[in-house]
Amino acid sequence: MQPLRGIFFKVMSVVMFMGMASLIKAASDAVPPGQAVFFRSFFALPIIFGWLALRGELRTGWKTTNHIGHFWRGLVGTAAMGLGFTGLGLLPLPEVTAIGYAAPIFVVIFAAMFLNEQVRAFRLSAVALGMVGVIIVLSPRLSVGSALNMSETLGAVVTLMGAIFAALAHVFVRKLVATETTAAIVFWFTITSSALALLTLPWGWVMPGWPAALMLIMAGLLGGVGQIFLTSSYRFADASLVAPFDYTSMILALTIGYFVFDEVPTGTMLIGATIVITAGVLIIWRERRLGLQRAQQRKATGHSGT
Repeated sequence: MQPLRGIFFKVMSVVMFMGMASLIKAASDAVPPGQAVFFRSFFALPIIFGWLALRGELRTGWKTTNHIGHFWRGLVGTAAMGLGFTGLGLLPLPEVTAIGYAAPIFVVIFAAMFLNEQVRAFRLSAVALGMVGVIIVLSPRLSVGSALNMSETLGAVVTLMGAIFAALAHVFVRKLVATETTAAIVFWFTITSSALALLTLPWGWVMPGWPAALMLIMAGLLGGVGQIFLTSSYRFADASLVAPFDYTSMILALTIGYFVFDEVPTGTMLIGATIVITAGVLIIWRERRLGLQRAQQRKATGHSGT
């Protein structure tokens, strides 16, 4: 393991994904979310093919025996992307980012439901804390007074739904990694999301102007590079070590939102985001502790058999 290199790649992936989100938001008035999903997915393919070629896996990296698993992962992942892109067009960038932090919290819930993982008091308490933070972030959009601005209320709802689908996608990935290579997971998700996005063609696709088209193409390229950086980060450091650096995206979201989109964060959003981040870090810390304990148990079992 090379922890510093892993952390560097993780932070770079956050930068790429935040740049992608900013470009999608900037183009949200020009194209519908389904079309944005297609650009994000399709134009990531050249980057992924180049990555596979550099790894010497162009002929083998995409091979799989679990087409159904990749389809379901692609379906929920594409839904998460589309809902998230819809939210970007309706809410400030820092707020979308803060609501997206709910995904790791839902992962704990879904892992207990679908993967039969044991969730004890500590993680349940962290989940409860995180849900309080999410409610605080959402509260201004879902209160009675916010009914006058239905677009922001819709934005809050679809962004939260996007976080739920992102958590489901993570659970599917946990199942896939048992039998599939990382290259195959990345490749088939990109193919599936491109194909599924095409199904939205009858619902309002437009011919974007050159500025919007260039932003969408660049978003796809940044998304592909970000995916490679993210994958590389896990090659050099444990997931539990690099995961907290996801939260550097809030610094970028606040900066880009203020200077590019003239978005000033509210105190309520910042308080809620801080609580959600705290809960996420606690969950990650606990996952790391449990991982170390499981490794020690396996090591002890191995020694006892010699």
